[in-house]
Amino acid sequence: MNILAVSDIEDKYIWDHFDRERFKDIDLIISCGDLKASYLEFLVTMIPAPLLYVHGNHDTRYESKPPEGCTNIDGKVYIHENGVRIAGLGGSMRYRPDAPYQYSEKEMKRRASKIKRTIKKARGIDIFVAHSPALGIGDGDDIAHTGFEVFITIMDEYNPKYMLHGHQHSCYNRRIQRKQIHKATQIINVGPYYIFEYVI
Repeated sequence: MNILAVSDIEDKYIWDHFDRERFKDIDLIISCGDLKASYLEFLVTMIPAPLLYVHGNHDTRYESKPPEGCTNIDGKVYIHENGVRIAGLGGSMRYRPDAPYQYSEKEMKRRASKIKRTIKKARGIDIFVAHSPALGIGDGDDIAHTGFEVFITIMDEYNPKYMLHGHQHSCYNRRIQRKQIHKATQIINVGPYYIFEYVI
């Protein structure tokens, strides 16, 4: 299964110079947040594949106009037709009071605990989708870009093959790595886009 993952930046290479041949074998699109609804709608229109998304910390506009033709998996577990199980937890660490899609560590732990029952019913997860990174694994030094400790717990408990996230732009720091490993999980910072093969 070929997956196109996107996050944070509407890439001009895709949006302005779309190459249908390059994306003809994509089976699934996953958005890790902070993208215009119109960009996601463009992707799902041009690429004949389902598009799943979680909220980024700037996705408040989705409240009034969510991206059409796309599936929100934030706080849910989605099972693809081929059986791949995908869990989503969007949002960032809280840096403004009462801002939507921003959470304290305690709040994110509550959100994670709510999907545990669904994960148990699905007998685990294969891909974990987040907007923010995990604490200490590709996150930033400022509060807005600090990762969540509970994401490490999720990887330790369920051993997904992949964790996908955005939020931490490569332009912030040259030392930001595209891919890292935590035990059995390959972690990918997908922004602005990343294509990979999920072997079933």
